[in-house]
Formats: sequence, C-alpha cells, structure tokens
Amino acid sequence: MDLSTEYMGLKLANPLAASAGPLCMDTEKVRQLADAGIAAVVLASLFEEQIQQDSEQLEYFLNYGADRFAESLSYYPDMGDFQSGPQQYLDHIAALKKAVDIPVIASLNGVSDTGWTDYAGQVESAGADAIELNVNFLPTNPKICGELVEGAHTAIVDSVVQTVSIPVAVKMSPFFSAPAAMAKKLVDAGAKGLVLFNRFYQPDINVETMDVTPQLDLSTSQENRLPLRWIAILRGRVKASLAASTGIHTAEDAAKMILAGADVVMMTSALLKNGPTHAAAVLDGLVEILRAKEYESIDRMRGVLSHANCSEPGAFERANYLKTIGGFKPTGTRE
Repeated sequence: MDLSTEYMGLKLANPLAASAGPLCMDTEKVRQLADAGIAAVVLASLFEEQIQQDSEQLEYFLNYGADRFAESLSYYPDMGDFQSGPQQYLDHIAALKKAVDIPVIASLNGVSDTGWTDYAGQVESAGADAIELNVNFLPTNPKICGELVEGAHTAIVDSVVQTVSIPVAVKMSPFFSAPAAMAKKLVDAGAKGLVLFNRFYQPDINVETMDVTPQLDLSTSQENRLPLRWIAILRGRVKASLAASTGIHTAEDAAKMILAGADVVMMTSALLKNGPTHAAAVLDGLVEILRAKEYESIDRMRGVLSHANCSEPGAFERANYLKTIGGFKPTGTRE
C-alpha cells in the first residue's frame, strides 16, 4: 500500500503529521512520534511577543488562570522540560534535524508585518524544512474593516515569502467572510500550503470569581466537519497544498479528510490524549480503509469526494442545510 504524499513540495512517507503542540517541542517525544510513523512535525508556535519581550513575562500571561483548567493541562508535558525562548527555539530545530529524519516545520505566531522576516530567515538557517504562519489577529476595533484584516494577512505572507527559500504555509482562520477568496489571496501572496483551520482557544467567564479566564479543551472528532467542508470546496481551486487540522483522532477521520482532498492530516489532541504510539494505530486503520475500498495508494483516494468530484456537490453548500433540517426528527417522533 503506497501511503506516500507530498506537502508543499516536501516528500512524506504518509499523510499523517503532528500539528503545532507541546509534544513537538520535546526531542524524545518527537523521536517517539517518528518511530510511530508520523511523517512530519510542526513545532509549537514561537510568538511575536517572545521575540520582542522577555519570555518569562510572556509565560506569566500565558499561564494565568491555568489552575482553572488543570484537567486539560494534565495532557501536556511539563513546560519546564523544554525551553521556548527565541534562541532556544532555533537550537531545538537544529537538534531535531539531527535526531529524526522527517521534515520539521517551524511555526511563527504574530499579528504584525515587522520583526517576522528576520526571524523567519534564522528559522530557515537553523534547518527548518518549512514555516507555518499563524496570524492570530482579533479585530475588536469596529473601525477596522475586513479589507484591512485581509490586507494585513497577505502583507505578512508576502514579507516572509520574500525572505526565505523554504515553503511557507498559512494556518487559516475559519472566520473570514469569504474563505475561498481569502485562500486564493494567501496563495497569490506566496503561500505554498493552507492549513484548515486555526482552532482558537476561547475565553470563559467564571461566575464565582467574576473573572474572564482562559479555557483549554482538547478537540473531538465532531469538530472536523468545518475543515472537511472547506478542504472539499478548495480542492482543485487553489494552487496550494491543503492540510486538514482540528478534530482528527481516528483513521476514519483521516480518511474523510483525504477523500475531501487533503494532502496531509494533522493531529495534536489525539496524540496528547493517547500518546505518540497512537499514530501507528491511525496509520494501520488507514491502510485497512484503503484496502477495503480497493485503493492502492493515497493519491488514488485523494479528492474523490471533493466538491469538484462529488456526485452531489450541493452537499457542501446550502442544499445540505435544507436537507439536514428537513430530515431531522426529534426523539420520540413516529415515522
């Protein structure tokens, strides 16, 4: 069974990648992921603030309120097990390139088009095979229109692409008013890959303490329907690799994304919950699905049920909403 695939020109043994997360910042854990079959790793994001400010001050704000969601944090390795400052980030890339023989993708997280380009060049020099841009900008000012937000994204992509020779991917937000048009703008700006989607952590309100607190919940398989839909829509419409992210826990989840048109599928929550060896179980299950459907390779399976190839493309559009609502029967309703 040929599981090989290509992502932004990178040759991968299979389509399963570990997305940005703490496991990828631990060299031994990355070795375990590679041994279990993970074909590429995306490092946890280096924040723009980490480059510009003292890392200890940033860690204080990132960890504020952590005691309020300790159960979720129990899945994460001890932050003290690895260093996350700018120089340490570069050192970690270099160490990983010596430790494993799979692509290492750096992740940069920021909101401005200043300060990124120099560090993107350093990331490339450290040995990163690609860069994933995570533009985390929440436009709370009502005077900032969508056009300005889109322009900020494309400006960042353009500035980084002009600085490095390695491929650059963008981890997209699902909240653009016209995701397909925005995807094309990002590709036109130089992005070689699109990661669908960025899973933003949402704040919560603690009624007892009257605080706004951070809330971290690991994903579930039910959350993969949004990226599934848009990967299917974008397949063949943008000249970029497509990576599925969010809600990928099982072999079936991975198979769905590939059928929709994904070049790679990325997971973090499932690996945090089940450990690095879970990757091997997912790959075994994927092989069984391919065999059952009589596909001899991932390439044969990819995009079979994309919007362009689906016998009912309306399933990805408004018609699907009407059909779903019209066919729903509350519990206890007679046929």
